[in-house]
Amino acid sequence: MAETQSITSISPIAPPTTRSSSLALAIAGMKCAGCVATVEKRLLACEGVKAANVNLLTERATVVYGTEDSPQNLAPQLIEAIAKAGFAAEFIDKRDRPLTGKTLPPNPTANSWLGITKEIAIPASLVILAIVGHLGLIGIMDVPLLGNMYIHWIVSTVALGWIGRPIWWDGLRSLWYRAPNMNSLVGLGTVAAYLASTIALWVPQLHWQCFFEEPVMLLGFVLLGQALLERAKGKASNAIRALMELQPPSARLLVQGADGELQVSVAVEDLQVGDRIVVLPGEKIPIDGEIVGGSSSIDESMLTGESMPVTKQLGARVTGATLNLTGAITVRVFQIGSETTLAKIVSLVEAAQASKAPIQYLADRVAGYFAYSVMAIAALTFLTWYGILHAEIVFSLRLAIAVLVVACPCALGLATPTAIMVGTGLGAEKGILIKGGASLEKIDRLSAVVFDKTGTLTEGKPEVTDVVTLAMDRDRQVIDQTNFQDLFQDLQDLTDRADSQVPAPVLRLLQITASAEVGANHILGAATISRAESLNIDLLPTQSSQIVAGCGVESQLVTGEEILVGNSAWLSSRQVEISREMLERSRQFAEAGKTPVFVAVDARLSGIIALRDRLKPEAINVVRQIEAMGLPVWMLTGDRQETAIAIAHQLGIPPERAIADVKPDGKAAAIMKLLAEGNRVAMIGDGVNDAPALASATVGIALSSGTDVAMETADIVLMRHDISDVVPAIQLSRATFSKIRQNLFWAFAYNTLAIPIAAGILYPSLGISLNPTIAGLAMALSSVSVVLSSLSLRTSAAAKNI
Repeated sequence: MAETQSITSISPIAPPTTRSSSLALAIAGMKCAGCVATVEKRLLACEGVKAANVNLLTERATVVYGTEDSPQNLAPQLIEAIAKAGFAAEFIDKRDRPLTGKTLPPNPTANSWLGITKEIAIPASLVILAIVGHLGLIGIMDVPLLGNMYIHWIVSTVALGWIGRPIWWDGLRSLWYRAPNMNSLVGLGTVAAYLASTIALWVPQLHWQCFFEEPVMLLGFVLLGQALLERAKGKASNAIRALMELQPPSARLLVQGADGELQVSVAVEDLQVGDRIVVLPGEKIPIDGEIVGGSSSIDESMLTGESMPVTKQLGARVTGATLNLTGAITVRVFQIGSETTLAKIVSLVEAAQASKAPIQYLADRVAGYFAYSVMAIAALTFLTWYGILHAEIVFSLRLAIAVLVVACPCALGLATPTAIMVGTGLGAEKGILIKGGASLEKIDRLSAVVFDKTGTLTEGKPEVTDVVTLAMDRDRQVIDQTNFQDLFQDLQDLTDRADSQVPAPVLRLLQITASAEVGANHILGAATISRAESLNIDLLPTQSSQIVAGCGVESQLVTGEEILVGNSAWLSSRQVEISREMLERSRQFAEAGKTPVFVAVDARLSGIIALRDRLKPEAINVVRQIEAMGLPVWMLTGDRQETAIAIAHQLGIPPERAIADVKPDGKAAAIMKLLAEGNRVAMIGDGVNDAPALASATVGIALSSGTDVAMETADIVLMRHDISDVVPAIQLSRATFSKIRQNLFWAFAYNTLAIPIAAGILYPSLGISLNPTIAGLAMALSSVSVVLSSLSLRTSAAAKNI
């Protein structure tokens, strides 16, 4: 069991089990889910690439490749493949990347006046100009010049040739690369509307209607929607931005001068391992290190969500980005760059936000053919109305344009990543690190939760409560039991008076047991050693000592005595005779929730030591809350069945869900058995022997003060080492995945309903047709609404106190 600490190092997402590595690329120019599908297809076609994951929101690609390749050699090949698809890409070298502003996501409200950027002002002006210019057509008022159709043509030409050029040019380029996207659809629609209106203006004998307002307003609405979308996406990335901004930019470095040590201000990225820095009260600790001078209280809430300050003394570890509250301290740097705790947290959150939920792959497959399908439907709409139904050519063309611009592949692409970004960001703020969309989807489908008992449900600090000694008197067994709580309840000074109150046989049994346990690094042995030290017992030297996994400890003292400390089954297998009365005593201990440990000297039983590991104060309430969510709770323990049932009873867990006598290497097998019975299992633990079980479970949840391997294997890491966070972790994951489902439903529903309406399906019966301008507005708002829907996750989480 790892010693509990407030913050420990966090490992990024575990690599695949096969021999492979990954690299990241920044990709510019992606507009919709169709672009994502195109880029992924090109990446997967590259030699050596095993998997590729492209995220529209973060504009990042994660590429998994074999270890025989190097990222520096593979990256140019990948960048070239992406360029052939019409997109620009750049290799992201994460080695020793400092947490500076250069790595922050762009802030769309930067350099704005009252929050109004030019990206919003320009399209808004286009919309207003088009509306004002056509007031006369609807009988309100005729604005001089703006009501002239030639002025409309000039405005439309400027709007299309200058302001809207990036849209139709990108769309044309995407068509050239056979990867049509949202801009292709909008570009075709606006250009078609502009050309038709231009022909109508300059060839009046055709008697076509001019509708220059539609390409202008269409461009205005699309650009406005894109600007609002970028602002909303910026809000969705606030969590990662806030994490990056936690680290102070500079530090007070101690250097040796002619007149002694001096403090010099240096950039954090210039610090080296072994440097000593000074942190004054009220300042943030710039980097991970160890206190070598002074002491203070540290506020770690910005990383763990824990509001109570932690007292740090000489030799204590401190974490970068935490706040020094009360005293000046000198810190020796021991981790820099990408190895710091904050950098690893940021890396984990970035990886999570760049991931996809498996449900998104359906949307990606649809999006891969979406633009082609929409163009085909638009062409069919025109041919049907003009060629078969003999409608006017302008009317037929406007319906086809409406089909092109109302379709929204962007909403399909944003449905999952926006919700994941908000959900994982919200979790990071609360000290709950969720490793991506796949974890969210698995948590939503859970049917059982399994807790490892020791150190997870319990304090992980057993104490000796009772000692039963066995001696022979004229061939008769003499059994004596000592309860330490009864013995010491009236004593004020345990160390001065306890040893005189404890019977000599008890002291002897504790002496040989603690001596055998020294060096074994066993949690139950540590309790015996602690009790021996409190009683001022001198330990005996040993010749050898070894742990027999799942059984106990075998040791030999220098006196030649062979000591066995373990469970009754193991001792019996070693030809140690255990009387019925001693077995009954051990059963009584077990039923009281204590762990009986048998001690034998030279194959003869000498006694029983009973230990108790107290439940964490929050454990009972956590189990009750998880059960209230409809998830049955199970408990894994190496204790015997009676002990497990007694502890389960305290927790409110039915006896049949207390899995006892589980050896450390048997936890994964216990999880696999539950999975084989049809359960979808979440495993919660923190020890190194929990890692296989965490990996075997549907979802692994690790406490941050556990081992690195456990946290590396887990799907969720709880930074506060507080099992109370299991409840909000499940609630937040469920809420996030519910939002993903909701977003995808509305994205599919919108396109399913909007495209037929735009094609004029309601016109024959109800006389309803969709104006291309309104179609463009609907398309723009559909994308924005998906992001706003994801942002509402924060509000709903706060309302539910998640």
